[in-house]
Amino acid sequence: MARKKQYNEDDVVEKAMNLFWKNGYEATSMQMLEKEMGINKFSIYSSFGNKHGLFLESLKHYKTKVSATLLKFKNGTNGVEDIKQFFHDSINSNFKVGNQKGCLVTNTYNEFSENEDQLIKDEMTSFMGNLKALIIEKLQMDASKDEDTVLKQANYLLLAKHGLAAAARVNTAQEIEDYIEMTFKNL
Repeated sequence: MARKKQYNEDDVVEKAMNLFWKNGYEATSMQMLEKEMGINKFSIYSSFGNKHGLFLESLKHYKTKVSATLLKFKNGTNGVEDIKQFFHDSINSNFKVGNQKGCLVTNTYNEFSENEDQLIKDEMTSFMGNLKALIIEKLQMDASKDEDTVLKQANYLLLAKHGLAAAARVNTAQEIEDYIEMTFKNL
C-alpha cells in the first residue's frame, strides 16, 4: 500500500516556485528546496521525478497564478490601454518589500536562452506565443493600423515586456513608471 502524502502538493510547489523565482533554476539546490518546501528529497523525487520536474511544475503553477492578470487583459476592450494596464498589473507585486523578483517566465527565458532543454523552451514559447497573440488582438482594435504595423508593434511590446520584467528586479517604482509611460507614448 502506498504511503499517504503528509503535505499538500500545491503548497510545496508554491514554495518551490518562489525559490526558483528568487534564485533561478541553476542556483537553487535540492537542499534549498528541501528546506523551503519542508519535505525531504525522497518526497520531491516521488512526487516530481527530480528537480527538473519540480521546476516544470513550478512554471505551470506560475502560469495559473498570472492567469487572472491575463484574463483581465484578454477581456479588456480598450486596445492599447489594455496592454498598458497589463504592463502595470504585471509589475505591481514587485514593489512590495523584498519581492523584487521580476517575472518568472522572463527570468527563465533569460536563464535558459542558451540551454538545449526542449521542455523548458516549449513552456516559454507557449507562454510568449499566447502573450503575443493577446497583444496583437489588442492592437488590432485600432482599425487605422495595418497588419505590418500591428506585427511590428506587437514585437516591440513583447520585447518591452521582457525589459520591464528584468528592470523590475532592480529599478525603482518611479523608473518603472517612466519606462511604461515612454513605451506607450507613441503607440
